[in-house]
Amino acid sequence: MRPGLILSWALITLVALWALVPGVFTGYDPIAGTPAEKLRAPGPGHLFGTDAVGRDLFARVVHGAVHSLSGAFVAVAVGLLLGTLLGLVAGSVRGALDEIVMRVVDVLLSVPGLLLALTVIILLGPGTVNVAVAVGVGSVASFARLARSEVVRVRRTDYVEAAFGSGGRFAAVLWRHVLPNSLVPVVALAALQFGVAILAISTLGFLGYGAEPPTPEWGLLISEGRNYLATAWWLTTLPGTVVVAVVLAASRISRSIGREDG
Repeated sequence: MRPGLILSWALITLVALWALVPGVFTGYDPIAGTPAEKLRAPGPGHLFGTDAVGRDLFARVVHGAVHSLSGAFVAVAVGLLLGTLLGLVAGSVRGALDEIVMRVVDVLLSVPGLLLALTVIILLGPGTVNVAVAVGVGSVASFARLARSEVVRVRRTDYVEAAFGSGGRFAAVLWRHVLPNSLVPVVALAALQFGVAILAISTLGFLGYGAEPPTPEWGLLISEGRNYLATAWWLTTLPGTVVVAVVLAASRISRSIGREDG
């Protein structure tokens, strides 16, 4: 295994542990602050420094992992399930239904994902869960197109034709043979989309559509720190660095899955 891939898995594992057991990594309260310690620069006492009300920034980043990661999981799950289902139906049935589904997918792909997510948020309203669902809806088209292409490829293989020829039922053949052998590239896309979802959720949180203050969500942390760029660079730089590092790690893992499939 390459060092870059090991580092990526280590970072994702670390952030997952932040989300699961944040108390192991920091003893500070992410919500309550000490005004006398406001805007302290990063140092031994406060690894990431403190914010404008004296809250430990590292504690807020650690506790914020659960909001960003859970939102990304919801987003990927929505895109993966709906997109794979659409791609499976379109690639298996073909004909007019395939044309209709894929034309809808083409229209969705022509709209920038963030704009599509914003449209969904306008319909659902702001909030952490709604933002996650909106980001997931924005990724459905990508999953559907990839799943459909893989289903068409697998559908033409000899063993699938033999399964149909031996009297296998349509739904059973799809479930036992077509779907399992079409999933590896889709899983690779899901790993990539996980990082994209974190970035999109953080962006929407930065714009004010996600979690409400004082929730320590990563995008909101960056948004709150932007007013102090000249005097407290760490308030935006360090949470932003964590977001970028997690996105790059997810991208690296996605590429490794894709290569293994190839």
